[in-house]
Amino acid sequence: MNLETLRTYHDTYPALQNKTYLNYGGQGPLHQDTWQAILQSDRHIQAEGPFANRVFPWLSQQLQTLRQELAQLLGTTADTIALTDSVTTGCNIVLWGINWQAGDRLLISNCEHPGVVAITEQLARRLGVVVDRVAFWPWCDDEVAAIEAQLHPRTRLVVLSHLLWNTGKLLPLDKIVDLCHRRGIQVLADGAQSVGMVPLNLPALGVDYYAFTGHKWCCGPAGLGGLYIRRDRLVTLEPTFIGWRGIHQTREAQPAGWKEDASRFEVATTAFSLVPGLTTALRIHEQWGTPAARYQRICELSHYLWQQLQGMAGLTCLSPVPPPSGLVAFQLANGQHHQLVQDLEAEHILVRELLSPASVRACVHYFTLPMECDRFIAALKQWLQEHP
Repeated sequence: MNLETLRTYHDTYPALQNKTYLNYGGQGPLHQDTWQAILQSDRHIQAEGPFANRVFPWLSQQLQTLRQELAQLLGTTADTIALTDSVTTGCNIVLWGINWQAGDRLLISNCEHPGVVAITEQLARRLGVVVDRVAFWPWCDDEVAAIEAQLHPRTRLVVLSHLLWNTGKLLPLDKIVDLCHRRGIQVLADGAQSVGMVPLNLPALGVDYYAFTGHKWCCGPAGLGGLYIRRDRLVTLEPTFIGWRGIHQTREAQPAGWKEDASRFEVATTAFSLVPGLTTALRIHEQWGTPAARYQRICELSHYLWQQLQGMAGLTCLSPVPPPSGLVAFQLANGQHHQLVQDLEAEHILVRELLSPASVRACVHYFTLPMECDRFIAALKQWLQEHP
């Protein structure tokens, strides 16, 4: 992709035209065609009449098409994908769907999102589950060995992010899964930062559950994501939140058993106009090279950004090596992370403050322009001179 083509494509994302946007790990912007797909979908539903009989087959087809697109992205089949509204919802489905006994243990890393951590703490309070933690920060050189050292005879589940949202490190998920499965332990992966960035084949990784969202690196609308459930886990994971989408019904509108596929974990009404939006977003990315090629471009840009930060007085990158992801985070010696983020936003440069570890995170996508990285670096250098 030459620079002129890249710039043209970059500008088809309306939110990128008047700012330097480096917060894809928080939320990706909508492509103009994604935006239009959402609007057209809503117009179609309203024109036909919400809840009109002729709308239902159309909605059903839109849902199935999205499941198929997500399955293709993840190297799996549509029957293993449940549509959700967020990563957190996907993690809730799994964590509350296991038949825990008091004294059972689960292992979580100290680099997980607070929403997921809060679920495990509630399991501990209500069900007596013991929550163990493995330290991936400060920097850990061997996550597999660190996990192995923390496993217990009663550990039933390991919960971790495939790609750590703070350090930008990509965990060796296949090796972690192999270790856990040899001990009869299941693995739930948080894919918030990996789906849409990292090429994935979930059946090959062997992971039991994989929760993800469409609004970050996929650049889809907020409020729509999914949960991959390995086929043999569909019948052992118990539905907790239950609704008409996940069940068969009799002619008398009575429950008649679970759906056979992962849709048994879907509950009820979705913001249906968002569904063609995410489908469109996924198809747009497919036009710009293979997942591997897009990921390579992301890593090239993040390595460039990371390299520019090396040796810059007043900051230290969280990752001691170029991150294998689009996330580049650093700590300021003066501790003024919040002030830096505010001051950069005043200059229309968007990055994010992280609280644990206290740091600032900049994210690059495959269509980030090199001059956006340079503008951020120049502004950061100037700010550091003014805030020693």
